Amino acid sequence: MHFPISGVDVFPLVPPLVAFCISFFTSMGGVSGAFLLLPFQVSVLGFTSPSVSPTNMIYNIVAIPSGVYRYMREGRMAWPLAGVIITGTLPGLIIGVYLRLTFLPDPEKFKLFIGCVLLYVGMQLFFRNRKKESNQVVPFNAAGKNPSGNPESDADTADKAVVRTIHFSLKRYEYEFWGEQFSFNTMSLGMLALIVGIIGGAYGMGGGAIIAPFCVALFRLPVYTVAGAALLGTFVSSVFGVLYYSLAEYIVGDPSFSIQPDWLLGALFGVGGFAGMYCGARLQKRVPEKVIKTVLGSLITFLALQYIIQYFV
Repeated sequence: MHFPISGVDVFPLVPPLVAFCISFFTSMGGVSGAFLLLPFQVSVLGFTSPSVSPTNMIYNIVAIPSGVYRYMREGRMAWPLAGVIITGTLPGLIIGVYLRLTFLPDPEKFKLFIGCVLLYVGMQLFFRNRKKESNQVVPFNAAGKNPSGNPESDADTADKAVVRTIHFSLKRYEYEFWGEQFSFNTMSLGMLALIVGIIGGAYGMGGGAIIAPFCVALFRLPVYTVAGAALLGTFVSSVFGVLYYSLAEYIVGDPSFSIQPDWLLGALFGVGGFAGMYCGARLQKRVPEKVIKTVLGSLITFLALQYIIQYFV
C-alpha cells in the first residue's frame, strides 16, 4: 500500500501491529510510545521528512483515548495530577513553538543537554527500583492477595486500588492509593510541566516520555496512578500540536513552511495503538511496579542515548 504524503510503501497490517506491540508495554508507564515509532518510521519505512512528527501526533490522538478510558473506569485517573500536567504543558508548548520559529533554527545542539537530563532520570528509575522504598506500592492483585499476604476478594481489591483525593490546592496535592498516601508540591510539578511543554514545542519531543518518568523517579509517585494522567496530558498536547502543524504555513506567514501529517498512516498506527493501550492499561494492575519501572527506565534511557548519539553523529 502506498501513502502519498509520506512516500511510504508498506503492507497495511504492519503499522497497526507494530503500534500495538509498542503501546501495550509503554502505556503501563504512562508513555504513548510515539517516540519509539519515530525511529521505526525513519529507519524501517523510510519516512524521513519533517511530516513524521505530526504523523506521530495523529497516532497519539487516535490511540490514547482507549488507555485513558480504562484508567478512568478503574478509578486510577488522578484528575488533579492530570490537570496540573495539562495546565503547565499547554503554555509551554506555545512558548516552545515561538522559540523554535524565532530563536532556534538549529535545535540539534540542545539535544545533548536533553539527552543527559533524560539519562539521569532513567538511571534514577533503575537506582530507586533496586531499593525497597517505604512508599512503593506492592502489586495490588498479585495472587489475589493484599500487601500483607492475606487473601483478598476482587471487590476489596477494586475498592482499594482507586485514587482518592485527600487535599488539593495551588500549593499541594495529596491523595490515597492502596492504603498509602502520596503528595507533591503542585507548583513544582506545574513548573516541570511548563519546561516539558517548552521542550516538546521547540524540539518535537513527546511530553509524556519525560513527565511520567519524572513523576515516578523524582516525585516518587506510584506508576499505577501516574500513567493515566501522563497519557491524558500527552493527548491534549498532541491535539494542539497537530493543529499547529496543520496551520504552520499560516502562522509563520510562509507558504513554503507546510508540514502536513500523513493522516492515513498516522491513523493506521493509531488503530493498533488504540488496542494496545487498552490492553496495557487493563493489565497494568497485574504487573509488579518494579517491572513497570524497569520498562519505563529502559525506554527513557533508550531515548536519552538516542539524542546523545544523534548529537555526535
